[in-house]
Amino acid sequence: NSNATHDRTSLHFSSLFDRLFQFQTLKHTSHLTEMYSCIPQHISLHFHFSTTSPNSMIFASRDFRIRAVSSTQNQASRYIPAAPIFLPEGPWKQIPGGVTAAEGFKAAGIYGGLRAAGEKPDLALVTCDVDAISAGSFTTNVVAAAPVLYCKRMLDISNTARAVLTNAGQANAATGEAGYHDTIECVESLAKLLGVKPEEILVESTGVIGERIKKGALLNSLPLLVNSLTSSDEGADSAAVAMTTTDLVSKSVAIESLVGRTKVRVGGMAKGSGMIHPNMATMLGVVTTDAGVTSDVWRKMVRIAVNRSFNQITVDGDTSTNDTVIALASGLSGLSRISSLDSDEAIQLQACLDAVMQGLAKSIAWDGEGATCLIEVIVTGANSEAEAAKIARSVASSSLVKAAIYGRDPNWGRIAAAAGYSGVAFNQNVLRVELGDILLMDGGEPKSFDRGAASSYMRKAGETHGTVRIQISVGNGPGHGQAWGCDLSYDYVKINAEYTS
Repeated sequence: NSNATHDRTSLHFSSLFDRLFQFQTLKHTSHLTEMYSCIPQHISLHFHFSTTSPNSMIFASRDFRIRAVSSTQNQASRYIPAAPIFLPEGPWKQIPGGVTAAEGFKAAGIYGGLRAAGEKPDLALVTCDVDAISAGSFTTNVVAAAPVLYCKRMLDISNTARAVLTNAGQANAATGEAGYHDTIECVESLAKLLGVKPEEILVESTGVIGERIKKGALLNSLPLLVNSLTSSDEGADSAAVAMTTTDLVSKSVAIESLVGRTKVRVGGMAKGSGMIHPNMATMLGVVTTDAGVTSDVWRKMVRIAVNRSFNQITVDGDTSTNDTVIALASGLSGLSRISSLDSDEAIQLQACLDAVMQGLAKSIAWDGEGATCLIEVIVTGANSEAEAAKIARSVASSSLVKAAIYGRDPNWGRIAAAAGYSGVAFNQNVLRVELGDILLMDGGEPKSFDRGAASSYMRKAGETHGTVRIQISVGNGPGHGQAWGCDLSYDYVKINAEYTS
């Protein structure tokens, strides 16, 4: 990951990584064994692989290519590594800490015995030292999970919260009244340990639909979870790992920026890899900030940011029962409370919130099940932001477009068709489509282009787990929108065919 910041210890192994990359195609595990034996036990070494034979469905005989190598001393990452950071450009700077970067927040992630196997953390907790202004965004699926129903009710009752509890392993969806009461019982026990009111605790769950929470295991683990709370980077990292399921990487990011004349921090963590589709994705998220903001303005800001980020990602067209994003604002930065959405401070904070949520959303799409590359669709020239976003979602969601990119086929016709059936009216005679820097279509007609170069562009992205960028212009309007997805591979079918029910 070229954006990663390695600690000093990891730099000692640069020559080792160079040797490892000489084995571009690994056919014998002895090569890995030789290299791994040189690494001290306190260093975690992660290998990400991508297939070199996308046209073969014989998994046993496929060759694999290393797509990334990273090292860290972070203990949480011994379970899964951290995702690349996809922050958009802006006046902010990236900082460590995730959900604990903002003033007033602590986090922890522990193993509580909720997962089917292993000791990967499965319980996460984020707390605030003060009553944090709260907002949430939830699944549009009418088969909503118990924690979703609970959170909606709590946010109707109160505009502040002190904690967010997340479990992985059981979705607690389609579990009826019993599942809802399980949620309440867990919240009441945690409230006593934290010394807060039950209605000040929000809950997220992910896992197998139809399974109730392993309540006994969760309740027994709460004291350790509370005692593990810390404002350190490790607390944020362990919490980000604990909320993952089929994710191959954890997703966590934080930034610092001036809002007015005050330094403000915004951080977040998210999970998601499959059942990812607009409105929202199969994903959980927690976002924190130390900005001061009124409840009404904060809820509007969160809604806007979610629409520009998590509602603009897709992997497979399935919308989950549990999608939840909780956003908390402690107000401890010293920034005067923002009370108008039109103020300069509100515009600056909105940009920071958008950046963090978009960074997390792109990490989710990058980590799509079986994916070899991220797809970014940028639409310009629409009549409005909403119309541009709708066209971008349509293209990013197209199974034919996603499959073409996996097959390294510059099929401009599929892109044009997906834009055309988006439900947005535009003049097809001005349609322009670019793949990276290669012009495929202009004035509504195909252009002569180097197919080999276009295929090579996609192949390189697949081999490095990089980004394939599709740019579409539909006119001269002010509307600009983006959406993110991933290619559709054979492995997606394999992963989900083998997933337990």
